[in-house]
Amino acid sequence: MKYPVNEVFETIQGEGTYTGVPALFVRLQGCPVGCAWCDTKQTWDVLPENKVTAEQVIQVDGTIGRWADHTGYTLLQAFHDKGFTAKHIVLTGGEPCLYNLTELTTIFIEAGYQVQIETSGTFDVKCHSDVWVTVSPKINMKGGYKVLEQALNRANEIKHPIATEHHIDELDKLLLNIDVSDKTICLQPISQKARATELAMKVCISRNWRLSIQTHKYLNID
Repeated sequence: MKYPVNEVFETIQGEGTYTGVPALFVRLQGCPVGCAWCDTKQTWDVLPENKVTAEQVIQVDGTIGRWADHTGYTLLQAFHDKGFTAKHIVLTGGEPCLYNLTELTTIFIEAGYQVQIETSGTFDVKCHSDVWVTVSPKINMKGGYKVLEQALNRANEIKHPIATEHHIDELDKLLLNIDVSDKTICLQPISQKARATELAMKVCISRNWRLSIQTHKYLNID
């Protein structure tokens, strides 16, 4: 199966449970969710005129919105050709769960990689059973998609961006019928604002949740 890839790059995972882990980010093209604060809007549309060759999305700037078809095997070859050494792969977007990721994640896992998916939770998560799924629920976004119970139930980690108490209330409502006993719940202050960070810390301490800071923004890396 071919997947539309916007960019592939090696860096450090900056947020959530795997903060600090060397990672290969595979960013897929396409997302209809419509988050107002999205910092990768170039990935929203899969435009035919922006299609390029497979080599042109590896370790290059993906902000133009270019994309190329890749399979799991061509990506593995690209990792090898570029000399990438990280063993943790992050499938992100865009919205990666627009696509059935079972074949892709199986190829990566059988090749010895650890795999993580970062998703908005608005599409069914279809992947290998060993994948670590991070759902960052996008509630009441412009696209009109609802956060799905299937995605929340499959999640290993629920990472929620917050700025005010309202966002905490939204998360509580969303998780009302979800068993979170085996899940990591992370609160991530929006834009590292002081008030949001203070609120996130307070709630994490009171509920024994985890604080997720976007360390890559402090380090000024991708």
